[in-house]
Amino acid sequence: MYKVFVGDKPIILTTVVEKESNFKNYLLKTVNIKKVIRKLNTKTSLAEVRLIHKKEEKLIKKFLKKLPNVVAGGGKVYNDNGDILFIYRNDKWDLPKGKTERKETIEETAIREVTEETGVTGLQITKPLETTYHIFKRNGRYKIKITYWFEMKTSFKGDLHAQEEEGITKVEWLNSEEVAKALDNSYANIKALI
Repeated sequence: MYKVFVGDKPIILTTVVEKESNFKNYLLKTVNIKKVIRKLNTKTSLAEVRLIHKKEEKLIKKFLKKLPNVVAGGGKVYNDNGDILFIYRNDKWDLPKGKTERKETIEETAIREVTEETGVTGLQITKPLETTYHIFKRNGRYKIKITYWFEMKTSFKGDLHAQEEEGITKVEWLNSEEVAKALDNSYANIKALI
């Protein structure tokens, strides 16, 4: 099973057909994805959409062919105090991430983007995290962002610098209490990662 977010509502990719209640079932093979996105974006009691395919191993591959893909890397970064690095962009708390460039590995992308967006250096990847998927609209076209996340650590003690040209207005280390508050104003895929 996979979750692809449209705003805070998920498209669930699954092999299991269940009786519809606050969700709708569609066959992955024949679904009109733009219609599904529009349905999820309207004010409705529809909590999610489920796209069904009989083969588990083909779910994500077939879905990713429905729209152009944007590949990104990002980090859930811990400092020596166990605080997590957050950015504030578009009036929401988020984790630093960004698109891959040319021949970078996804790990290089994640480290570069965290450094560019926050000013934090000395990053070390400790382990890969869950990959997230969300649909966004750019220049009138829907795209799927595939973000490969990594847990990272750093002993960085310097000043934090928000990358303003990327729309970031704040960068902060948040302790567990502050993280809980920030998640009230964050994205569904970030809540799933934390």
